[in-house]
Amino acid sequence: MKDVMVIYWSGGGNTKIMAESICKGIEAAGKTYELKEVGSATVQDVESCNRLALGCPSMGAEVLEESEMEPFVEAIQGSVKGKKMLLFGSYGWGDGEWMRDWEERMKSYGAELISDGFILNETPDQSGIDESIEFGTQLANA
Repeated sequence: MKDVMVIYWSGGGNTKIMAESICKGIEAAGKTYELKEVGSATVQDVESCNRLALGCPSMGAEVLEESEMEPFVEAIQGSVKGKKMLLFGSYGWGDGEWMRDWEERMKSYGAELISDGFILNETPDQSGIDESIEFGTQLANA
């Protein structure tokens, strides 16, 4: 069993950079992880980990990506109760409404979020990468 599963969707690569940086933090904490794009992730992946990080950028009118991430989040509804979790993603407009909505949704499923959703505007700079690494460490040690 992996300590942490990191599952993400990324259109332009920004959320992928965040996911990879989160994995560096998990590794620095001495924990094992598996990184997957949501299209290759399964409900069993979620069920087989101790901690979970889900990443998706803001899309359209501040919603999750609708063809892969949204159906996946719906599919794992019964698998996240009591699981320690981090939500993350990038955005280019808006004020983070999609992340606040996603947080409330995951809490309603019974997930234990380790912090507020972690969002970065546009492409992560070095500060954003460092912050992503720190969130990975926090999740690994949660």
